[in-house]
Amino acid sequence: MTTQDQHDEVRIIDAGAAPVRFARGWHCLGLARDFRDGSPHEVEAFGTKLVVFAGEEDGVLHVLNAYCPHMGGNLAHGTVKGDTVACPFHDWRWKGATGRCAAIPYARRVPPRAKTRAWTARERNGQLYVWHDPQGARPDPALEIPEIEGCHGPDAGQWSDWSWQQIRVTGAHCREIVDNVVDMAHFYYVHYSFPTYFKNVFDGHVATQYMESAPRPDVAMDTLSGAGALRSDASYFGPSYMIDKLWSDVGDGVEMESVLINCHYPVAADSFVLMYGAIVKKLPGMTDEQAAYAAEQTSAGLAKGFEQDVEIWRNKTRIDNPLLTEEDGPVYQLRRWYEQFYVDATEVKDEMVRRFEFEVDTRHAGEAWRAEVSANLAAVAPQREQ
Repeated sequence: MTTQDQHDEVRIIDAGAAPVRFARGWHCLGLARDFRDGSPHEVEAFGTKLVVFAGEEDGVLHVLNAYCPHMGGNLAHGTVKGDTVACPFHDWRWKGATGRCAAIPYARRVPPRAKTRAWTARERNGQLYVWHDPQGARPDPALEIPEIEGCHGPDAGQWSDWSWQQIRVTGAHCREIVDNVVDMAHFYYVHYSFPTYFKNVFDGHVATQYMESAPRPDVAMDTLSGAGALRSDASYFGPSYMIDKLWSDVGDGVEMESVLINCHYPVAADSFVLMYGAIVKKLPGMTDEQAAYAAEQTSAGLAKGFEQDVEIWRNKTRIDNPLLTEEDGPVYQLRRWYEQFYVDATEVKDEMVRRFEFEVDTRHAGEAWRAEVSANLAAVAPQREQ
């Protein structure tokens, strides 16, 4: 093949196929407070349905398989009785802590094999997490979700409560959202912010994005990205839970500190539930109500950004062989990191977990984008004068 033939060769997209298994690791199911209303809650995840409920006696949130092993009734449609959830079909009562059947009111004895799956669950940061491992192994203590300063410790009272939202995304694998960790350029075109610094660090089970950005003055935005200069340290701890520490310029030399959560759990190979929320550190003199409002506004900005992402995901194709420039960031390296959660623990390779750093050179992009902003502002200037 000649050099010209190589240049004329059409790049064929390899769409590949989504993994048939679900990622190993901790997955957030939502805010703990939302499951503490005395009723069982249904969560569709990991190709099945789960039931989440708080025990009346122990106060602990429990997660069980939703379908009763007796005759298949849905426990999420049942009733919490003590520290058990009672099936609406025949009132078999299942212990949240162990998954064992504790009582069958109409029967003389409980069959010794009457047991359903009790998922390993954890409360932290005001949220509920569940551990998933296709091999059934217990969670590694080194993989615990870290505590967030605004939720624990002596300074917790200086932060707002969580403002939280969720959306179900269909027609896409959750790898799409993880790809954003390295995708510097999409922030300009999709979220209307102007990255001025962008670096990635992958190390073990943690993937981090360091970014500094400014708003685009040619785009009128009422979202967080349009507020002012931003500094963001965003880390995935495992396959599905990101903590983003954010500092934003709100004017007059005042900097607002926030913590954003971007997390998801898989429903099926081609769908997932995306959740996001924010807490805000109170500025001097800020009341609880003002802090709650600031968190709501921050969460609303997140919602706007994720709606933009979801629209892209729903209309794009899966692509396993993206054609990249050096400014696109380390997409393939990120995907190697991500693969560690989809293989058996014994199959995790050194290249998936060893430390890797990459800083995107934003100078050329910055020059091009500044020219584009100037042209856009010049085009609308006559209209503003009228």
